[in-house]
Amino acid sequence: MSINDIIKNKPYLAWYIKDPEILSDESVLEHILNYGNWIDVQQFIKIKGKDKTSKLFNKTILNKRTNYSPAIKSYFSRYFNINHV
Repeated sequence: MSINDIIKNKPYLAWYIKDPEILSDESVLEHILNYGNWIDVQQFIKIKGKDKTSKLFNKTILNKRTNYSPAIKSYFSRYFNINHV
């Protein structure tokens, strides 16, 4: 299973994307954290690993423009900081 399969199996996570299979890892993570549930998050982490997921998230939040809500950004910043391997 790949991370794009998560989006493929739950099209409502990226309902406005014509071809969700072309999404980058950062974009898939963003859609899952914003619109998915805890099982989706854990599935992404299982596929990519905690370290890589944490790096992807931290790389994304350093950009000037992100689509994370303040609550999501705050929660997962702490989650990945505490659970960082």
